Formats: sequence, C-alpha cells, structure tokens
Amino acid sequence: MVARLVIAAPASGSGKTTVATGLMAAFAASGLAVSPHKVGPDYIDPGYHALATGRPGRNLDAYMCGTKLVAPLFAHGARGCDVAVVEGVMGLFDGAAGAGELASTAQVAKLLRAPVVLVVDASSQSRSVAALVHGFASWDPEVRLGGVILNKVATDRHETLLREALEESGVPVLGVLRRAPAVATPSRHLGLVPVAERHAEALDAVEAQAEQVRLGCDLEALLALARSAPALRTEAWNPYEWRPTAHRPVIAVAGGAAFTFSYAEHAELLTAAGAEVVPFDPLRDEELPDGTAGIVIGGGFPEVYTPELSANSRLRKAVAELTQAGAPVVAECAGLLYLARSLDGKPMCGVLDADARMSERLTLGYRDAVAVSDSVLAAAGTRMRGHEFHRTVLEPGAGPQAAWGLRQPEPRVEGFVQQGVHASYVHTHWAGVPDTARRLVERCAERSGQP
Repeated sequence: MVARLVIAAPASGSGKTTVATGLMAAFAASGLAVSPHKVGPDYIDPGYHALATGRPGRNLDAYMCGTKLVAPLFAHGARGCDVAVVEGVMGLFDGAAGAGELASTAQVAKLLRAPVVLVVDASSQSRSVAALVHGFASWDPEVRLGGVILNKVATDRHETLLREALEESGVPVLGVLRRAPAVATPSRHLGLVPVAERHAEALDAVEAQAEQVRLGCDLEALLALARSAPALRTEAWNPYEWRPTAHRPVIAVAGGAAFTFSYAEHAELLTAAGAEVVPFDPLRDEELPDGTAGIVIGGGFPEVYTPELSANSRLRKAVAELTQAGAPVVAECAGLLYLARSLDGKPMCGVLDADARMSERLTLGYRDAVAVSDSVLAAAGTRMRGHEFHRTVLEPGAGPQAAWGLRQPEPRVEGFVQQGVHASYVHTHWAGVPDTARRLVERCAERSGQP
C-alpha cells in the first residue's frame, strides 16, 4: 500500500493548504508519484493539489460517501503512486456539526491508518505550543500524531524557544516555516480563487509553497513517516463494477472558469455507465457538443462571470431548447443559477421560473436529503447526503416539484424537477450512491433513441 501522510491543524487558518500543497509539489519535484487528497467537500483546494502533482485532486468525505468508502476511494486515487498526501479540513477533530467525529480529519486518518502531521500557527506563542501539541497528541489515542510543522515563526530566537518547549512533548518538529506573504494564494468571497481562473498566479503560488517547504521542512523525515504507515487492507473503489450497454450517449459537462466544482469520480462513473463525457465551456462555446443527449452543470462562480455568461446568448438558447425537448439535465448550485431566468438582473438560460441574486449571507453545511420527486438523478424516496456552499439566493427556492426535502438547518423543500431537469443548490458525491450516474446515463440513452 502507498506511503501516506495526513496534514492537519488545530484550526482553520493555520496553514494546512500551504504545507500540504507545498509538500505535494516538493515530493513530486523529487521524482515521486504523489497522490493528492482532501478531507471534506471542498472543490478548490484539490485544484491546487492537481497543479502540484499532475494528478487529479480527490476528496475523501466520510459524510457524503460514508465511512466504508473512504479507504477504497483513497486506494483508487493512490493506485500506482509512491506517496499520498491528504490535506485535512478545519481543526483535526472538527467534523459534521452535531455528529461527533464524523467527517473529521481525525476520523479519516484513522480510517486510512495514516500518521498525522500537525501544522501549528506559532505566531503568538512560545512555550504554550507544547501544551497545545500535547493536547492534540493525547486527545484520541487512535490518532497517531507523528510530527509538528511550526508555521509563521518570526525569528531564530522564536524558533529556539518553540523547539525547546516541544522537546518535552515527545512529538518531533519536522519543519519550521517563517512568515512569507509571497506564498499567499488569491482569495475572494468563498475562499481561494480556483486554479482554472488564474492559472499563472496559482502556479506561482504553488511553486513558492514548494520552495518554502523544501527550505523549512525535513522532507526525508516526512517521507519516512509516510512510509511507516501500516498496511491498509482494502479493495480499491472501482467505478467499472457494472457494465453498461454498448451505446455511448454524449453527456456534456460544463467546465471552464465559471464552473470549476466537480468530483473526479463523477466523470469516471458516467464513463463507466456508458456515457461519452464531453466538456464544454459556457463562457466560450456557443454550441453544445455534437450529439449532446444530456447535460451536467456543476458548481462554481457564475456570479463572477454573470455578464459574460449572459452575453453568450447562443449557448443559453441551445441549453434552453435542449431542456424544453426533455433532455436529462443535472445542475448543482452554479448550474442551478445558470438555468434560472436571471442572475443579478442579467438574463440566464430561463429554464427555471426563478431569479437569483448575490447575498451577504453565507449558506454552508452538510445536508441530509430525500428526493421528493422522481427525476433523472434519483427516484422519489432516494436518500442522499450533500453539501451547500453559496452566497446567492434563489427566489423561489423550489418549484412546483421540488428536488430535495432537507432536514437541516430547518425542514424545507429545495430545488426543481421539471421535464428532464434536476436542479438544486445541494452538491452531491455520486460515489456514495453510484446508481445516480447509471440512472442519468440510461435516461440519456433512452432519449437518444438507442437501446
């Protein structure tokens, strides 16, 4: 089994992304095949991981996919690699609200039997760092804390004080990173700017992070710690466990700068179910791919590109005409906004009788969802877990036939099911319920008139 490390922290903002991405890039530059992973539902960090390693960034989400799939999904992504680096989420022991350790970095580390490296923001402490590290090392005896990387260290004297304090903790210091604003990655209202939007700037940031890690961390010790992980006895997840019919309907998948949120497993599941997956860019392409039988429009930042999306009237018309003809369409979050009548007053596709606008309020959190209507994605009564993450509001928030019934943060129905369209704010991970991909491909094959 591949060597592996989990990069965690006491809290968000400690420097996990900088260290994890820099370590991935540093390992890759040394000639290792590196498998990048991210705990939780985040779409943006995996883009930077992919840039650092040249491999797809993959998510490990115990809430949306279930605990039993974490190790198989990891093994699938890490197949053929020398080392895997897993970036955690929030603080080490923070998980789904009110659900104990579920979906926490600690839980994923235990499921992977992987040692943890704790990234500590040491900018405002000296000897107290030992108490903090001791607490994290002893809180859960099943979590193996293999080392600490001290971040935002001010001076040589500061470093000396920190190292002296940690000598008593028994947890080795594997790296010391000085304050370096040059490695900061571009951010805005929902976090980091996706790689697809500012590739050159993102590449510069990744290279700076790799250099900082090379200079400040003991790469040999980190690799040795990764190789100390015990065998992980699991079968790799396989999207090809069931075989489709011979016909391959074309499913157009939105991409480009405005639609950057997708899980690598979705395209793999669609392909395994028999689809020909063809990307298109709603910012640039004026026509859908030839032979399109269905469309998948995932999340992203359409609110940043509203004028450009609106100006591409030919594609908006093509999408509307295809949906009016009953084609299967699955839209999540950004895709939902794109199918609406308008976004911040600018015309969108007009498929849904609803209008969207930016809001000051952040909607964020896991969701337990039940399909309340039969759709191309799920039969009524199907239970799925998902995630919401947006600063927009859609009015109305549900159509005559809603997509999901949600239990938290308060009971409500949400989304739209009409003709072949399933549109919702809720992001889902289809590996957790793979029949969704097969159902969508079957509907696309039926529409294209093939067996």
